[in-house]
This record gives sequence, C-alpha cells and structure tokens, in this order.
Amino acid sequence: MLRGQEARIDLDALAGNLEKIKSLHGGVPGKGGDVIAVVKADAYGHGAVRVAKRLQKEGVLSLAVAYGSEARTLREEGVKSPILLLFDEEPQPAFDLGLTPVVHSKKSARRFSREAQKRGRELAVHVKVDTGMGRMGLFGDDVFLAKEVAEIASLPGIRVEGLMSHFSELGPDNMGFARLQLEKFNSLRNELALKGLRPFAHISSSAGALLLPEAHLDALRVGLILYGASPFEGDKTGLKPVMNIKTRIILIKKFGKGQPVSYDRTFITARESLIAVMPVGYADGYSRALSNKGYAMVRGKKARVAGRVCMDLTMLDVTAIKGVSEGDEVVLLGDGVTGGELADLAGTNPYEIMTSLGGHARRSFSV
Repeated sequence: MLRGQEARIDLDALAGNLEKIKSLHGGVPGKGGDVIAVVKADAYGHGAVRVAKRLQKEGVLSLAVAYGSEARTLREEGVKSPILLLFDEEPQPAFDLGLTPVVHSKKSARRFSREAQKRGRELAVHVKVDTGMGRMGLFGDDVFLAKEVAEIASLPGIRVEGLMSHFSELGPDNMGFARLQLEKFNSLRNELALKGLRPFAHISSSAGALLLPEAHLDALRVGLILYGASPFEGDKTGLKPVMNIKTRIILIKKFGKGQPVSYDRTFITARESLIAVMPVGYADGYSRALSNKGYAMVRGKKARVAGRVCMDLTMLDVTAIKGVSEGDEVVLLGDGVTGGELADLAGTNPYEIMTSLGGHARRSFSV
C-alpha cells in the first residue's frame, strides 16, 4: 500500500491560465501581455521542471525562483528561459547559471559588481524597493531611493535592468494601502527618470493582476493565478485549477453512537457512524489545523474530517455517503475542494495548501 496522495498536474490548464493572464495585461493600452511566471517552491508544489518547460514553450517573459539551488535544477534539466533570482544574493549562481538577480541593498550590489569585474562581464539586475511590505528591499523616501538606485547603476559591471516592489495587502475590500504603495513606486520611477534611468518596472502580484490594472506596468509577476487559484474567493476570471490531488480509503469502520475518533477524543460519534481512514496526514502536508474542520470529496459528496489529523492518517465521516467502500477515491484538492476554502478552514492561505499537499505528492502530468 502506498502512503500519501497523488497529484495530477494539467499542463494544458496551466497554458490556458497563462493566456488569460496575458489578456489581462494586454487589456491595458500599450501593454503586450508580458508575464514573469513565479515557479519558486517547486512551482507551488506543481513540479517546477515540467511547469517551467511548458511555460518556456508558451513564451513567458521570464521565470522567477527564490534561490540559486532552484535555478540550478531548472538549468540542469534544460530550461533556457530568463530566470529572475528573487532572494539569493550570492554572486556565483547568477554568473554560473545566467540568472538575473534581484538586488536588495548597495552592499549586495557591490558584491555583484566585484564578481562582474573579476569575470570581465556585465550583469543585469533588478533592484527591489520596499514600498510597504516591510521585508527585503531598499527602504526610504523617494529622493533617497533614487540616489541609492542611481549609485547601484553606476557600479562597474552592473546594469540596472529592472525595478520592482511587492504588495503587502490587496483584496476587493482593502485596496487603499496597495494604491499608496503604487503611488510611492511610481514617484520613485519619476525621480529616476529625472536622472535618466528608466528601468523595466513590475510590482503586480496575482491580486494586483486581477484588481489593479494601473499597477500592471511593464509586466505581471504572478504565481497563484497561474496555477488556477485566486487570492480571494468569488473571483470570476475563469482560471482553471492545474492541480488535482487524490488518495484512497484504506479502511472503513462502523461505530455506534458515543464513540471517540482519533487523538484527544475531539470527535465523538453523534449517531451510528461510518468512519473512513485515508493514508494521508500532516507528514504528507495535510494540515493538522484541518482537524474536525476540513473536508474531502468521496463519490461526489463532501466528507468531513473526523477528529485530529494524525501524522500518517486522517479519518473522514462518510456516514451519509451511499455505497461508500474501501478503495474508493478521495479528492483532497480539486473537483469541489478549493484551496481557498481549505485555507480558510485551516487559518492559512492557498499558497500553503498547494505547496504542502503538492510538494508531498506523487505527481503525474497531462499535456
């Protein structure tokens, strides 16, 4: 018996989502649908190599990864697309693998400059500015930031190709802070233009792509919507989930009323019940926070999680599902189970649901 879950990755759905995203960008006058496709964290659990190869075939502007090790895997597997290196500021991977690093400080920019001079090469970089995320990136007022970016651009061997930032919060009911961030970002761009610097600009996340057309700028830098999930419920864009995750029932037990299920007896049967066991637990990325809250689909019906999610097993209440039997398929994600709803139940976000469940799954790909 195999433990865990199987993930079916629909690469045609991925390509279809990309076309929809391009149309969002292309709907802004003067824009050509350029997309920076984020494939970090093993393409959000979807399998970075196969996903990147399909995106390369579909002609994305660039891929984006977090660290050099992720980029190395892609290069070793034959991915030739431009790759934006989001967080890794070690110079060697950028030069050895032909990457475009994101620079977060003058200190790191100087390291890249020294390495460029040693190698007798010029390196294109994107400079990250912190407009309100409170994480990585240059921070300060517009005049200070323009001075910092200009100094980075003047370093030998460095070419500032891009300027980027990242939204902290953005949803249908909370767009105000994102607009302030965009205003700050555009103000910096104006200051840089006065210095003769007009780098390629991108700030738009998946939420920005859907909600804030004025933030589309030169490219959309997206991950979640590429994989068919929305950062907020109720989105009507028509994106198609790329990942479908399933397992099977390995045991069904019949209990009378008043019987405890799983650790700490947090679930007590309220009636004569059928409890199904599936070979998936928190070691497989199925969040323990879904205990007594989560659900899966069995024979097209919702089956609620009964009791604590265990390390290797999870129980489902299948009492109301007619004809249920051992060996039946259980859908953990897709076909009626959305990452957004599971995220709400677990108190997290769809990104964690995807990366956790998909990252632990045995994958197959349809093309």
